Amino acid sequence: MSAPSRPDLAFPVADARRVVTVALDEDLGGPDGVDVTTTATIPAAQQTRAAVVAREAGTVAGVDVIALTLDEVARRLGAEPVSVSLVAADGDRVERGDVVAELSGSTRVTLVAERTLLNVLSRLSGIATHTRRWADELEGSGATVLDTRKTTPGLRALEKFAVRAGGGTNKRMGLHDVAMIKDNHKLAAGSLAAAYAAVREQFPQVPVQVEVTTTEEALESVAAGARFLLCDNMSTDLLRATVEAVRGTGEDVEIEATGGLTLEVAADYAATGVDYLSVGGLTHSSPILDLALDLRD
Repeated sequence: MSAPSRPDLAFPVADARRVVTVALDEDLGGPDGVDVTTTATIPAAQQTRAAVVAREAGTVAGVDVIALTLDEVARRLGAEPVSVSLVAADGDRVERGDVVAELSGSTRVTLVAERTLLNVLSRLSGIATHTRRWADELEGSGATVLDTRKTTPGLRALEKFAVRAGGGTNKRMGLHDVAMIKDNHKLAAGSLAAAYAAVREQFPQVPVQVEVTTTEEALESVAAGARFLLCDNMSTDLLRATVEAVRGTGEDVEIEATGGLTLEVAADYAATGVDYLSVGGLTHSSPILDLALDLRD
């Protein structure tokens, strides 16, 4: 089945090109490298049909990387581009045996591109699949699953895209777009209030989030001006009491539960009244979705 239209699913093409270029250089031994097996066994003029196929059920993300990789390989080999017809879209759920894309063109280009496009597509689809489980678990609760900065170096834009494709939400892209005051910042600045004031003074335009571990810290943060709280490693009882206390201030504050959350307790934490659950495991621990490229003739 297809996911609803998502205006935020703009594929990060520039980041994908960079990743594909590095991956192909790694696989081929450099920009002028060669696939020795394919070059030796496949005539340059040979054509084939192929399909990218799901080997297990999941949610697809990153389908544009298929054509992007094939085009880059064709450019390197001086060959005609391989035609790609997408059967699945980003965010679509697939079952074992479902075709994700159909390919037609140079056998050499197809085989040289195979591992790179599958590595990226499988990685992103694995993240989308994991995220979809969280989104399904939280559906109707009023809470949303968020990702974190615990991403694979160099793949952040793509991995956060995959989270969106799976029905999750990105919290922040990096250290530059949102200030996040954590324990070490509080200690170094002298206090929570001092850290918050320092960020507000130097970067007044940047949103500020504050990590808290007690109800008292949460109320102190709200009094200082914070309007987004990360409630770190709280029990459900403590979290519920903290949410009630913060809501009782009358301020419009967004509240996130974070730290060691699992699918087994997701509903319990969502029931405390938080707006978000952040899960680093979406990007640092998702297994790939098993996808394959099969030649058809």
